[in-house]
Amino acid sequence: MKILRVMGLAVLLLGLVGCASVPSAAQGGGSTASTGSAPQASAPIRDPRDPWEPFNRRMDRFNQQVDQAVLKPVAQTYVQVMPQPIRTGVRNFFHNLDEIGTLVSTVLQLKPKPAIETAVRLGVNSTLGLLGVLDLATPMGLERHEEDIGQALGRWGVGTGPYLVLPLLGPSTLRDTLVRPLDTALDPVHQIRPRTDRFLTQGVRVTSQRARFLGAEDVIQGSALDPYTFVRDAYLQKRQSDVFDGDPPRTFNYDDPDAP
Repeated sequence: MKILRVMGLAVLLLGLVGCASVPSAAQGGGSTASTGSAPQASAPIRDPRDPWEPFNRRMDRFNQQVDQAVLKPVAQTYVQVMPQPIRTGVRNFFHNLDEIGTLVSTVLQLKPKPAIETAVRLGVNSTLGLLGVLDLATPMGLERHEEDIGQALGRWGVGTGPYLVLPLLGPSTLRDTLVRPLDTALDPVHQIRPRTDRFLTQGVRVTSQRARFLGAEDVIQGSALDPYTFVRDAYLQKRQSDVFDGDPPRTFNYDDPDAP
């Protein structure tokens, strides 16, 4: 925990340095959002999966502004300052914590092989791998799975419901939002006390995650006329693919918000 506390304080300092180095980031994000809102007047018929599109677009613009002003500069500074081995260890550590939620989800879905692999991964990496900093399970042939309670419900036929963009958290669906407290309860980070240590640890996790996707916005902006719909469609298709382990039925209708 002392290591995470030090890492959290380091990320906080990186954030101050990163934000200071890009003083115009918030302004740039705001101007981009305002110019990007002009084409909405001629927007196509609303997608049935996204009945709350006006709200979602506003929330998406807010998230983009926060990202450009804070998260992206912090992540960029983190990548520049932290050596690759340290960044890999941090990412492995949080992946190991995620295995707990994955284990519960795979058991709920009655998936014996992924459940066993996840349980063994968790045991090996938490002990021999120094609390997950070293990923020793993957070279052993133990595949890493990513599952959550929302996927478990989808597996048993619960529809996604409308698409929803959450403040700071980004793309989601009504189903996944309603069960998010259960995922949170399975996350050891949210059980850390005192609260300051929990916030610092969460800050390290968010910075590590954001660092993985540096440059992703350039790809999205360059490949889509409307980045919002691009992200929405990609997210919803990925979630459906996750539910069916990458092999959805051929007759599956991606445009049906009641589909699992």
